[in-house]
Amino acid sequence: MQSSPFLRISDILRHGAFHHPGAPALVEDGRTWSYAELARETDAYAALLRDLDVRAGDRVMLVAENSVAQVALLFAAAAIDAWSVCVNARLSEGELATLAQHSGARRVLYLVHASPDAAGHAARAGATDCAAHPGILAGPCNEECLPEPVDAGAAHVAALVYTTGTTGQPKGVMLSHASLLFVAATSSRLRGLTPDDRAYGGLPISHVYGLTSVLLGTLYAGACLQLAPRFDAARLLAAIRAGELTIVQGVPAMYARLLALAKGDAQPIASTLRFCYAGGSPLDPVLKRAVERMFGLPLHNGYGLSESAPTVSQTRLDAPRADTSVGMPIPGVVVRIVGKQGLDVAPGEPGELWVRGPNLMRGYYRDAAATEAALRPGGWLATGDLARQGPDGALFLLGRTKELIIRSGFNVYPVEVETALNAHPNVVQSAVIGRPLPDGEEEVIAFVEARGATEAVLADWLRPRLAPYKRPARIVFMDALPAAPSGKILKSRLPPG
Repeated sequence: MQSSPFLRISDILRHGAFHHPGAPALVEDGRTWSYAELARETDAYAALLRDLDVRAGDRVMLVAENSVAQVALLFAAAAIDAWSVCVNARLSEGELATLAQHSGARRVLYLVHASPDAAGHAARAGATDCAAHPGILAGPCNEECLPEPVDAGAAHVAALVYTTGTTGQPKGVMLSHASLLFVAATSSRLRGLTPDDRAYGGLPISHVYGLTSVLLGTLYAGACLQLAPRFDAARLLAAIRAGELTIVQGVPAMYARLLALAKGDAQPIASTLRFCYAGGSPLDPVLKRAVERMFGLPLHNGYGLSESAPTVSQTRLDAPRADTSVGMPIPGVVVRIVGKQGLDVAPGEPGELWVRGPNLMRGYYRDAAATEAALRPGGWLATGDLARQGPDGALFLLGRTKELIIRSGFNVYPVEVETALNAHPNVVQSAVIGRPLPDGEEEVIAFVEARGATEAVLADWLRPRLAPYKRPARIVFMDALPAAPSGKILKSRLPPG
């Protein structure tokens, strides 16, 4: 197990500023910030937070898209033992209000330099300029905010991360410094990061994947992160072709966009990439093979969730896989596959994935019932995800337990149907759900983002590939599937069908 010598996530930056102050830490809009410069910016923001009457144990909400100011404020909040509540500026006004109220944030800060959406939210909220800090606007102080207790050492909560709500209402996940540091250290080591690496930072830092594995894991190694306010396939492809990056991490939808741009290339793209990784949602085997041809590299895969900060498993750098397994549990993390009676299933059988390790959340903020349902005796987290283990112990995801479809007495795993649909050359991506019928059965409904395909064409395509009970009763075409800023498809926001 990879342990960390640090007590706060801000110690990652302190370490870098002391040992290699002139090394590049972040790149934003063509400007490079060294570790020493980022540390000075963090100190200035820590003073700003104190001036705004943010105390240890207070929650401070950052409405932003990826930027240097956002990173510095995250570290500043950690340095004064406040909880950061980082939310994406592309959320609606109502969504932001809900999260601000639930978190009880002492202050809401709007980082408008890299985000017109944040500027719009700031204007509606009547936020005022922080004179010495251009581009940062502060909402009024919430005098009713009560600080949470400050726990000893790394056990203190560093971040309150709200889930993306793929199947319901978002919940506030309390992640300690210890859990974030554990994943940052482990992620850095498993990717083989060195100070010479240059990683892509287009995944939202407001999402746990972008926060921990991408941002903290990169800086933990003393490497450099190239920030992008939001994913832009053309800019990323240009950066790869220009040799600006050695590491790319993203969600499958991101790689699908890159493929669409580069589909005319007969040869692998020449680049300085040495590692590419997909996570955040199921990886389709056809997409995996196409991406590997495009880059001439293995596309590594992994699995995690907000409640585990996020990494649970990952394919190994020295042992890439030809299948779409999410790899072995990372060192220090153990897993179980559990049946309906709470007992381990037989080897190779599907069940709910349970996880135990130093990466687990402290619980859901202000939701004792949900915390009790997720955190089970013995230190286990019931993930709500269906999985099975191969003979070598590698994990294969089958979907959410809530998404399991019962059709004619058979179990239908949405990922199986989505994989078959996505294999069609005209399908960009798909989402499969079950809809209840009056007789108590469920029907399979597929939502598809495609170019030039018809329902009849896809039905013919699926006939030899899926058993009759797995085939969709309806295929609904959409210009774009609803997605979170991280790129994860939000099935809860699909239309009635």
